[in-house]
Amino acid sequence: MLDNSYIVNWIEKNKDTQDVELEKILGNYYIHFKLGKDDLYITQYGFPFHENLKPENFLTDNEWYKKNSIRLSGTSCTYKVKTKRVNNIDLDIVIKWNRMGQDIPGSENSDEFHGAAFNSPFEEFSLVMELRKTKYESAGKIITQKPLGIYVPSEHIELWQMGRRKDKIQKKIDKHKDIELDMFRSYIVIYEWVKGIDVTQAHTKGIISDKEMESLTLMAEKEIEEKGFIVRDRKPHHIIIRHNKNGEIYTDREGKILYALIDFELLERTPERTTIVKQTKRSNYLKRQKDRFADKKISENNQLKQVKIFDVDYIFGRTESTDGLLWVVGKDYELFDYFLPERWEKMDCTKISSNHETYHTISKDFIHLVWKLSRIGFIPDIDPFKPDQRKLLEYGYNSPFEEISIAIRIRKKGIRTIHPRAIYMTGKKTTIAKDVFDESRFISHRSLVTPDNKPVLRDDRNYMLIWGYWNGPDEKLAVLDGDYYKGINALDAYRKNIISLDDYLSVVKRKKDKLQQVGIEDLNLGGRHLLLSLDSSGAIVKDKDGLPEVRICNFEFLKIM
Repeated sequence: MLDNSYIVNWIEKNKDTQDVELEKILGNYYIHFKLGKDDLYITQYGFPFHENLKPENFLTDNEWYKKNSIRLSGTSCTYKVKTKRVNNIDLDIVIKWNRMGQDIPGSENSDEFHGAAFNSPFEEFSLVMELRKTKYESAGKIITQKPLGIYVPSEHIELWQMGRRKDKIQKKIDKHKDIELDMFRSYIVIYEWVKGIDVTQAHTKGIISDKEMESLTLMAEKEIEEKGFIVRDRKPHHIIIRHNKNGEIYTDREGKILYALIDFELLERTPERTTIVKQTKRSNYLKRQKDRFADKKISENNQLKQVKIFDVDYIFGRTESTDGLLWVVGKDYELFDYFLPERWEKMDCTKISSNHETYHTISKDFIHLVWKLSRIGFIPDIDPFKPDQRKLLEYGYNSPFEEISIAIRIRKKGIRTIHPRAIYMTGKKTTIAKDVFDESRFISHRSLVTPDNKPVLRDDRNYMLIWGYWNGPDEKLAVLDGDYYKGINALDAYRKNIISLDDYLSVVKRKKDKLQQVGIEDLNLGGRHLLLSLDSSGAIVKDKDGLPEVRICNFEFLKIM
């Protein structure tokens, strides 16, 4: 399989002559060729043969297709096709019209299919890729067809003509936030052809007995389940074996029959593997957060860019599912996907502030996050009669970029804060009434632009700040994902008699003094903006001087002096 950096370089060299880009969909990279109104998504396995896999070289030339295609047995629309010879290469492939959104034949009479649904082409390829990679996780190797590409003709076809049910296809569309599935287009998956015959054919030809057919089918089912997968429609038709001229089946050195699996439209993870995959993603996230500012290799997604705003490094890109923008703190491109809005925005959440839109949620990757609607552009709801509050009116709310910049600035100077993670600009337009609109930050930020020369701050969009939910330092969790801390603001800690009044007043004063020492003034400092930590036993976590460890958790009115 080719290295993605080679493909990225190829795209850069050819993008002037071909409409092509690299896209990441459900965790896998595709070379997306836009062929007029048609779309062709090529995997890394298919890239060496991408010219052969263009539709005119295997499908849309009707005369060629008639002469070089053979319909295969089964309930699906599947063909073996020989491609045209291009660059001195031709190859045998299998093409199959994807059945997402359709009823599963026989499902109404069998409990085996309860809750099952045909995979979308991208789900299918993602699971097959994952299954192939299990050879690096545990002993044993599952051999499968190589997924080469997905061809999407532009032709509009009514749902009834494809056998799709609107409710079922809509569920698939809702799950695919990183690509827009079209319920009225057909999707054709392209696999390599695996030489050999299926187990049913081998039985019909007398090469294997009834018992051998049953035994091999059960063995394949057992081995795939040991890797954490199941296939709802397990059949001997889906197992390919090879034999020599004498009818002897090929085996390995131990005498075990060699086989390959095909047909993955009902491939699923087991519940146990689903949990493990999520835990692995979380573990990878914690390790990457610890090193997020280390220099990284170039992105394999040419839509992501490294940018710097107010001396903070971000990975910047567009959120295709919402037409918004996302800035992820650090230099690690792999962290970007964790903060896509579809990973966290619609998950169950708990409001954790009585006076502002601030929520705690657990993302689809088991990541605890706090997201907060920025008040940028609003005049603070403050009474100008009070002199100290007049300063808040004159200063206004920090922009989300100022908040994160100040957080990182004071962290570097030894003042603890919660973890700044990302800034998300929504795609949906919004309006602020003139009588409460503060234009000061939009004026001061005019020179700050995105890589495509658009302003980073727009007064017709909402901005959300994403912070790590405080349950321990990144360095601690990266080593041991457990023994979590619990955060509690200083004022609540006093009111619940966890700390005394003297300790509370001391905590606030010390933090005010420390901020001033590093050139920062908090115009609205209070106990709610300071976070204490409780360990697993419920005791206050203390610093090296034996004092309560304190973290700043609100940056709206922190001002550089």
